[in-house]
Amino acid sequence: MAHCDEGYLCQVCGEEVKRIDQSLLYLRYVLGWITVDQLTKQPEAHLHCAPTFAQFILDPDFHCDLPLDPALCKQQLDAEFRQARETLITAGYHRLKYLQKHRRSLSITQYPILNQVVSIDDTPS
Repeated sequence: MAHCDEGYLCQVCGEEVKRIDQSLLYLRYVLGWITVDQLTKQPEAHLHCAPTFAQFILDPDFHCDLPLDPALCKQQLDAEFRQARETLITAGYHRLKYLQKHRRSLSITQYPILNQVVSIDDTPS
């Protein structure tokens, strides 16, 4: 995952983002929000260091304990939009979990979801 010896550093905590399933940068990539060319140009953060994104991950294995500005809380959003965002970002997180286990057999261009639904059965246990 690293593009240099020290890897990608989290812009929030300053620690290295060691795994793809911890990466906000790669979540944005698998969701199609950034291009492959932007991976080395965009800032990185741990998913758990980005509560505005993390609040949409509905997975019992994921936890984010950082406080979130109440004005940015997902409960402030339209229910339909909130549910769509939870579905999308959770699918992206599940894709990252899958990639953590299988990424060596895939090219980086195969990482994005591209409108496919990631089955819960495809994610590592």
